[in-house]
Amino acid sequence: MSASDAPGEGFRRCRDCGRLRPCTDPLTDPLTDIAVGSCPSCRDIRGTTRGGTRVEFDELLAAQQGRCAICGAPDPRHLDHDHRTGWVRGILCFHCNGGLGEFRDSPRFLAEAITYLKGTTWQRVLIHPGVFQMCSPMRGRPPSRSS
Repeated sequence: MSASDAPGEGFRRCRDCGRLRPCTDPLTDPLTDIAVGSCPSCRDIRGTTRGGTRVEFDELLAAQQGRCAICGAPDPRHLDHDHRTGWVRGILCFHCNGGLGEFRDSPRFLAEAITYLKGTTWQRVLIHPGVFQMCSPMRGRPPSRSS
């Protein structure tokens, strides 16, 4: 690196994306307290990619047209991977990524959750032209006032 490539005082260069970042960006990973040389956005991606690169993340995000692979929310930031194999599955938004984790990546648990929601979600049912009644397929009582 030549002297002209060196960051000016108060700045450092991200080792992943090469952008200049202010030195006020934390120099350690807040979870591991290990010194890092990446900007926070690259560090977030690195943490969720298990060492993947920003280029790989950007390519996958472009293939998904910049949207969460599950719900379609714009600008997802979490690289989802199979916890058994480590293979990348897609990029997800915070909520979808967390949801899969909470269900322990189990298709059976997710299917049970879908069945539960379909059976307990209150719906408007037309009982007479212009007259609707709220009902739940599995539960016959209305929600409490506190819910």
